[in-house]
Order: sequence, then C-alpha cells, then structure tokens
Amino acid sequence: MRNKIFTLTTAALLWSLASCESFLDTVPKDGLTPPTTWKTPGDAEKFAVGCYDDWISSWTFMYWDAASDLAYNNFAWEGFTVLGNGSMTAGDVGTSFYDYTNIQKCDVFLDNVDKVEFGDANQKKDLVAQVRAIRAYDYFFMNFWYGGVPIIKYFTTAAEAQLPRETEDKVKQYVYEEIDAAIADINLTPAARGRVAKGAALAIKMRSALYWGDYQRAKDAAEQIKALNQYDLEPNYANLFDLGGRDSKEIILAMQHIPTTYGNGTVGQFYNNGDGGWSSVVPTKNLVDLYEMSDGQTKEESPNYDPAHPFKGRDPRMAMTVLFPGADVDGGSIFNTLDKILPGGQDNPNHPGAADNSSKTALTWVKYLYPMSQYEDIWDTGCSPIIFRYADVLLTHAEASNELEGPSTVVYDELDRIRLRAGMPVVDRGKYATKEALRTFIRRERSVELAGEGLRRADLVRWKDDAGKMVAETVMNQPLLRYVGTVNYNEPDPYLRATVTPGSEEVVENRQFKATNRYLPIPQGSLDNNPQLKQNPGY
Repeated sequence: MRNKIFTLTTAALLWSLASCESFLDTVPKDGLTPPTTWKTPGDAEKFAVGCYDDWISSWTFMYWDAASDLAYNNFAWEGFTVLGNGSMTAGDVGTSFYDYTNIQKCDVFLDNVDKVEFGDANQKKDLVAQVRAIRAYDYFFMNFWYGGVPIIKYFTTAAEAQLPRETEDKVKQYVYEEIDAAIADINLTPAARGRVAKGAALAIKMRSALYWGDYQRAKDAAEQIKALNQYDLEPNYANLFDLGGRDSKEIILAMQHIPTTYGNGTVGQFYNNGDGGWSSVVPTKNLVDLYEMSDGQTKEESPNYDPAHPFKGRDPRMAMTVLFPGADVDGGSIFNTLDKILPGGQDNPNHPGAADNSSKTALTWVKYLYPMSQYEDIWDTGCSPIIFRYADVLLTHAEASNELEGPSTVVYDELDRIRLRAGMPVVDRGKYATKEALRTFIRRERSVELAGEGLRRADLVRWKDDAGKMVAETVMNQPLLRYVGTVNYNEPDPYLRATVTPGSEEVVENRQFKATNRYLPIPQGSLDNNPQLKQNPGY
C-alpha cells in the first residue's frame, strides 16, 4: 500500500503529553509511560508514528542549501544565514541540529514496546525496525555535523543524560549496527506513504556510508536498493517536484504534507516578493555557473556560451530548478529581477532593492514552487520534499565505484541515464577517462541534479581537492554575486530576454569558511546543561 497517506494527529497529541518537558529536565518515568498506555498494538503504532513527527523537517531540508554556495538565506533570524557566511558561534549557532528530542521518543518506544502483546510478530518487528532506522538517522546526522556526540540511552533524570561525547568513530559504528539491524527486520514496502521501509532504510545506510567515505559500504547499499526493483527514474525531471509527482517511482522517501491537516508553509517563504513570498532562500549565480551548456561542455569550455546571455543554451535542468530573469512564469508574465522600473512605469517589486522580501540574488527556485497554480494557498501546501530518490542512488553508486575502481561501463551508463533523462548528451568517455577526471564530472553532475535538495554542504565538506583540502574551503570563501542588467520584453526567446553586463555583478554577501567550520558549534545552552560536553575547536 505504497501510496496511502498517514496522519500524525493522534501521535502528535500523545507526544505533546509525553515530551512537554525540556530535554534535560527531570521527568518521572511514569510521566512518559502512563499506565493506560502500551496496552495494544494500536498504542505501539501511534507511538511509532509519533517518532516521525519531529524527525526530518521540510523546513530543514528546504533551507539546507543556504548553508552552501548554491543558495542564500535572506533573513538571519531564520537560522541559515550564519551557516552560509561562516559567522556562527556557540552563542549564535543559527539553526541547531544538536537535539535529542526525537531520539528520546525513539528510546521511549523501544524501552516499552515489549509490554504490548502483538498478535502478529511481523508487525512488531517492522515497527521496531522503523524506529531504530529513525534513531540511526538522527545519530548519523548529529555525528556528521558535530563530530562525536553522547550516545544517550533512555533516561529519567537530567543527571543520567549528562554524558561526555563519544568518539566520532564509535557513534558511526553504532549507527551502522542499528541501521543494519533495522534493515534485517523492516518490511519490504511501507505501511503508508512517508513511512520507512526496506528501500529507505538502505538509503540511510547508503548516505551515511557515503558521507563518512566508506565507499564499499555505500556501493553495496546502492546495489541492494537497485536489486529491490522498486524504483526507477521519473521520465520527466520537473514532475518530481510537482504535486503530481508525489507517487513517482523515483521517490524512495519524502516528507508528507496535507493542506489544512499538516500543511507545508515553507513553500510560501520561498516565493519572490511579487508573488507574495519572502525570498527566504534563493539560488545563487554560483549554481547557474555549474550547469553545463547543452553541448555537454562547461561554460568555460563551450564556444556557445555568451556571458551577456548566461541562461541561453544551458543544461535543461537549470530552467527546471532556477527561475531566472526573462523566464516565463504562471499566467504568461515575465520574471524580471533586473530592472527597477517595469515597462508600464511602475516600480518592480522583484528588483533586489525593492523590498526586504525580494530575492537578493535576482533568482528564485522553480523546484517545488512552480507552477504556482498547483497550490490553492502557498502558506498551506501539500508540497512533500524528497529525502531520498533513485537518482541519488545512481549517483552514489557511480561515485563510490569510481573511487574504488575507477571508470567503468556501469558508472558511465548510470550517469548517462540521469543525463539523458534531462536532455543532456552522454558522458564523453574520452574526456573523462581517468578516475580524477571522472571524479570532477560526477561531483558536478551530483551538484546540478540534486540542487536545492539540501545535500550540497555535506558534499562540500566531505569532498577533498588535489591538495587534500575540503572543497568548501575554496567555494565557500568567495563572495556571492548577483547579475546586473535589463530585461527586453519584446524578445520572444526567454533565454535571450535578459542581457547582463559581465563584470558588473554586485556583491550579495561576503563569505568565509575556515577548516574548523567542518563541524558546527554546539549551542551554548547545551554546554551549560551538560557540563561534560566539550565544544568543537574554533568556537
């Protein structure tokens, strides 16, 4: 029953009673497990579903690329500006991911589920496996971004939770053991859309191994996902990010939203000022520069690149990801972020200087936003951001295989499938014949294919250049620039309407990234609450 939607309402109510105390407050055990609970399989089901409620948020995933070179967070109070420009401190961490709330929920479930008599042993095994997979992901995410963190088991007092940090390797091994155990017991297909099943659990295994550089494990997990024969590339790339694509075979796991019940309002924050949005997170010129030309060459290599018309002749995924000046938008209007005054003489609400809510990079996302007509209310949508999809599996398999063995027919074929789907030519086997050359190609392909999906910063800190430095130390130590120019409304070709002035770009933000920014600062409040915690170096 892959495509059924489940609701979190009942579980959220239960957990509002169970987790209203702060993380390190002393809470009596029976406050978390009242005697009327843990009686039936239905009770266990509700608590398991409750573990999804505070798990991966759409807000986090949709904002994450603002912590990279591909996007910009317009408002510091939203928590990602300091992550992008490198100014975070223990006192101002921006958005904190150092949080055990959901881990505690999982621990409560796992500590109490044996009290329930299940008529179907497989139902219990699957629920336990789902919760273990969720908890493994939470530890993976914290461990990757903070280094070694405490492994805190079920606790009843603040003192029991005040533990020192484990080593990063020990937490990694714990994650591996937990996700492997979950994979062994979890159902092949999900009980409802948005629930973790075999494919999603394997994707957690795959992504954690890739991020930690365990390429054989990542490759094995990707091959196991492929062997399930449940997933395939969506024929239309753009359809993945529309409401109509929510049931695509490419999607392994996505966050679920239902208007009026559990709506996604983050979408409204992403539209530009003229559409009633805030331009909270917008793509950057850096992202546009990454897209190849349609001939398969980079803009630096191709004779077809025209710096005065930088959007012309690019990889079709650019227009399916980025709303650029001159593009056609809903209702037949033209997107213009370059001119202060529109042809009719009125002020342009989308010019970067027009309002706080106008895009400061002169760009806006297409992914998840357009066509705008798909949403009745942009502040209460059914937009369900993707956590894992099949293209990521192919890209991971290609990257891991190349790192382990170098170029191969399998790697080229996997990359070709992704590119041909987008309308791009196949990989030039002669040009990208070595491990090093193909590595550069795979990194670029991954960057543009998954742009705006929250994975870029992790790639930048795990990838190394030829000197052994993090790629982030180069690309995140450059100012963000925006185009300057004008839009010609008489030009029928949307890719030629915008004429920009090369060399006259304006600075959006100056950025810095130090080697110590590989890890994020632990919030000062967490350090105060747990005297055994030690801060990451550099903060």
